[in-house]
Amino acid sequence: CRVKGPGLSRLAPAPGNGASIGAEDAKTGMGAGMSKTKAGTLRPKGAVCGSILILAGFVLSASPAAAHHVMGGRLPVTFIEGLLSGLGHPVIGLDHFAAVIVVGCLAASLPRGALLTAGFVIAMMGGVTLHVAQATIPAGEALAALSVVALGLVMLRARPASSTAALGLFVLTGLFHGYALGESIVGAEPAPLYAYLAGLAIIQSLIALGAMTAVRWLSARDAFAPIGLRLAGAAIAGFGFALFAQQLGA
Repeated sequence: CRVKGPGLSRLAPAPGNGASIGAEDAKTGMGAGMSKTKAGTLRPKGAVCGSILILAGFVLSASPAAAHHVMGGRLPVTFIEGLLSGLGHPVIGLDHFAAVIVVGCLAASLPRGALLTAGFVIAMMGGVTLHVAQATIPAGEALAALSVVALGLVMLRARPASSTAALGLFVLTGLFHGYALGESIVGAEPAPLYAYLAGLAIIQSLIALGAMTAVRWLSARDAFAPIGLRLAGAAIAGFGFALFAQQLGA
């Protein structure tokens, strides 16, 4: 309709048009760059992808290096020191931390994912036991790095791996990383040794199950989460390859 006034003539929206336009904007997600979730709330497209890639950025920002020792290289001598070393070792060693996170992410898309992560943790403890028993896995650190590459590549795939293939990969990964982690506890007395194993089992179970739960929660609420996971998988595979190259040059 046309509104007239002293020296003024302009078009004004018909009654109700503003409300209908606002409603239409809400229905379409307020333009490009926004998506509507099942709950009806709006969020930027790729917001979840960005949050998933935080891990990849954190991993790639660090120089490839072997896991550090929580006790500064000193062998734990008490139960508490063994427990703290077990709790902290997989976290401050970025290659081990990345492996545990990816195990949880891959388990999220598979049935009985919690049991698959348990297989990883059990195999990891077996790897520690092998090292403590003076068994030898040739090129153990290099194999641990290659397992990170393999996990990243599987995460990069558009289709998830089968439960059987995932379990096999998780067991091998746990075995290699456990063997590498066992270096810091070789020669310890039984009390700190058992505490170290308990700490490893606790922290890696919590991290893997936490990652699995988070990915399932995000995937149910954002259609772009799988894209972020695949990009993170590519970044982690690159990190693992850098670790492997470092081992070859050592």
